[in-house]
Amino acid sequence: MTAAIEVQDLRKAYGEVEAVRGIGFSVGAGEIFGFLGPNGAGKTTTIKILCTLLQPSSGTARLAGLDVVASPSEVRRRIGVIFQDPALDDRLTAEENLWLHAVAYRVARAERAGRIDEALRFVDLHDRRKDLTRTFSGGMKRRLEIARGLVHRPDILVLDEPTTGLDPQTRARTWEVLRDLRRKYGTTLFLTTHYMDEAENCDRIAIVDHGRIVALDTPAALKRAVGKDLVVARTSDPAALARLLQEKYGLASSASDGGLTFMVEAGDAFIVKLLTGDRPPLDGISVRRPTLDDVFLSLTGRQIRAEGAENSMARVRAMARRR
Repeated sequence: MTAAIEVQDLRKAYGEVEAVRGIGFSVGAGEIFGFLGPNGAGKTTTIKILCTLLQPSSGTARLAGLDVVASPSEVRRRIGVIFQDPALDDRLTAEENLWLHAVAYRVARAERAGRIDEALRFVDLHDRRKDLTRTFSGGMKRRLEIARGLVHRPDILVLDEPTTGLDPQTRARTWEVLRDLRRKYGTTLFLTTHYMDEAENCDRIAIVDHGRIVALDTPAALKRAVGKDLVVARTSDPAALARLLQEKYGLASSASDGGLTFMVEAGDAFIVKLLTGDRPPLDGISVRRPTLDDVFLSLTGRQIRAEGAENSMARVRAMARRR
């Protein structure tokens, strides 16, 4: 498989704080590759390095065969970028936003109108091309940003949290557009996300935690690697149930709303064993196959949203103090 992106031992430090700690991966041409992790994991720092907006402290990153440090201008011409924060001019129409982008990327004058028309039709916004962007919904603006990223026909489209803030229906529509983009143009998609269901759309996922890649594989393979079922038991005496699980079955458990969560092989059979033995009273019990949430939990010991905005901002402030 031809590599569209190659990263080796990439590091980025802010003073004494390492935001990216020696990551390495490759992305095949035409692949949908996801960077999955909580806020503060190093996802956005990595994207900024790949997009030539930030220089690494060490290591190498190559996009379309071009080194991001040695050839930044050439890299920018080969990629399209959609950042988490909107970057459209809401005083311009949809068509004018794309026209401005085409000029900035030096698309030949004779080709601009045709490319803009094609891009707007691709994201189903052709009938709104003369409307001011400020009149668009969040989902329409996101689709317009995708269209803008297509005007110069990049080999690689980089997306930072592409559906953050969108409602579920609009998120689903955005993903239809992204999949169609790969199908029609063969574009390589590299994206960051903290949405587990969104990561399921990727061909492969790199799970990132505290600046390191802790696992990299297809969504199905990552879930198979967990190898156990997730059991949630609701009880009025979680401490007693936790002791029973540890002492009798050697199972570690964690507190959840109204009970305990633990992982065990053959969850259905284990539930039967638990219900027929001596145990604390149970208010309910359920079992399900592993999800990507469970993969992250098994690898890091916490849920992906455990490091929230407050902790993320604390890390940013700490970096700033050390610069």
